[in-house]
Formats: sequence, C-alpha cells, structure tokens
Amino acid sequence: MAEAETQEEGRLARLRARYPWLDHLVRAGVRYDGAKGDFYAAGITYFTIFALFPMLILGFAAAGTLLANRPRVMADIEQRIRSTVSGELGQQLVQLMDSAIDSRTSVGVIGLATAAWVGLSWIGNLREALSQMWEQRGEAESFVATKLSDLAALASAFGAIALTIALSALADAALMTKVLEWMGMPDAPGLGTLLQLVSRVLSWGVSWLLFTWMIARLPRESVSFRSSVRAGLMAAVGFELFKLAGAIYLRAVLHGPAGATFGPVLGLMVFAYITARLVLFATAWAATTSARSEMVDGSV
Repeated sequence: MAEAETQEEGRLARLRARYPWLDHLVRAGVRYDGAKGDFYAAGITYFTIFALFPMLILGFAAAGTLLANRPRVMADIEQRIRSTVSGELGQQLVQLMDSAIDSRTSVGVIGLATAAWVGLSWIGNLREALSQMWEQRGEAESFVATKLSDLAALASAFGAIALTIALSALADAALMTKVLEWMGMPDAPGLGTLLQLVSRVLSWGVSWLLFTWMIARLPRESVSFRSSVRAGLMAAVGFELFKLAGAIYLRAVLHGPAGATFGPVLGLMVFAYITARLVLFATAWAATTSARSEMVDGSV
C-alpha cells in the first residue's frame, strides 16, 4: 500500500514537472484547502442569502413610497390582485400590501439597519477570506477602523456590482435589438446571432473586470491588478458557464409545484456557494502565481 502511494506521488511529481499548469493547479488547491476555502465559502453563502431579506424589506418600502403617491396605479394593482387571486386570499393580499405601504417608514428604517449590519458581516467575511487566500498576516486594526474600512469596501463593492449589472443589461441581445430598431436600422440576416455573440462576449468582459477587481482590491491589503487579471478571467469564464447551467436547472425544476416552491431557493443557495468557491479558488490561483508563492509552495 505504501509502495503504491509512493509510486502515485512520484507519478504526480513527474506530471507537475512536465506540465506547469498542473503544478500551478495543485499549488492553488493546497493554498485553498490550507486557508479553509470551503469554510469561508459557506460563511459568504450564509450572509449572501441572509442579506436578501433586508433587501426585500427595503424594496417593499421603496415600492410603498412610490405607490402611496400614485393612487391610480395602486388601485390598478389591487384590482389585478383580486382578479388573479379570488376570494378571501386575494383580499388578505390587498390588506397586506396596504399595511406595508402604511408602515413604509418604519419598515424602511428596519430594513436599512438590518441591511447595513448584514452587509458589513458579508463584506467582512469576504475580505477575510480573500486575505487568507493571499496569506496576508497584517496587524489587526481596531474595531472601529475595521468597520469603517469594511463600510468603504462595501460601498465600493455595491458600486462595482451595480455597474456590472448596468453593463450586463446593456449587453443584452434583446435590448440591443430594440436600440437598433429605435435607430431605424433594418433587421439584417444574421443580426440576431451576431448580437447574441456580442452580448455574450461583453457579459464575459464585464464579469472579468468585476472578479479581477474583487481579487485585487477587496483583500485587507490591496494587491496589483496585474497579478489578478488571469485569475479574474478564469473566474469569469467559470461564472458564465455556471450561469448557463443554472438557467438550464431553473427551466427543469419550475414545472412541478414542489420545484416551483423550493427549486429557486435551493438553486440560489447552490449558486451563491459555487460562486464563492470559484472566487476564492481563483484568488488562491492568483496568490500562487508570483515567484514568492512558488518558493513558499515549492515543497508541496
């Protein structure tokens, strides 16, 4: 048994010496496992799902503020609810909506406070995980300084994510088609396929920029973009492929009542967890690219 393990290790060592990409993959995996990547990915997933609830509360408060100033729109929504959901259940939904609108101020304050608390926990966990992948061992800051730093990073992250969503929306093929129609350009043969290809490339490019920024700028001690570009590209390609798989999953599970109820929730949890693992492994890949990391992990 020991002899077989020795032969297997020798074979792996020869393959690593022959293929640099395999050696890099092994070193990145060792770094990821040693820094407890799965543990941090689970924490990031928890706070990501947890953050959805205060965000929904804020959404209800914002919608309530808009509807309170538009009685015609509100009356139309109530009529649609009653026509779609008949009987007592429809009336209860209307009363619930009216109650949420009446208490929109207190609901908004509670949602904002909860979102800030959960957001700081989320960004703190994410920054700590990324720092561990880079093996950063800087001196711990005070509680106030850490929270202020996390607040600035949270604002930057939301700004980057909002910009990514906006650019991804602009890269949508359907939106591009509407823009071309508005400009009066004819629907040339093959234009739809070309727009889908362009939108896919733009979507990958936007994801590449976002992940590169996260890997380089969100750790406690920022690193250069140059060391994170390839890792960001790897994360972007994996993320886009996983999005395609997620879309296929949702189409498969939404047909039955059980799938429609639990499928999106389970899919969201898996999506958040896989994305967190992908980002952390890409960071471990970037961290094991430099000459310093190669010297540290050379004995692995």
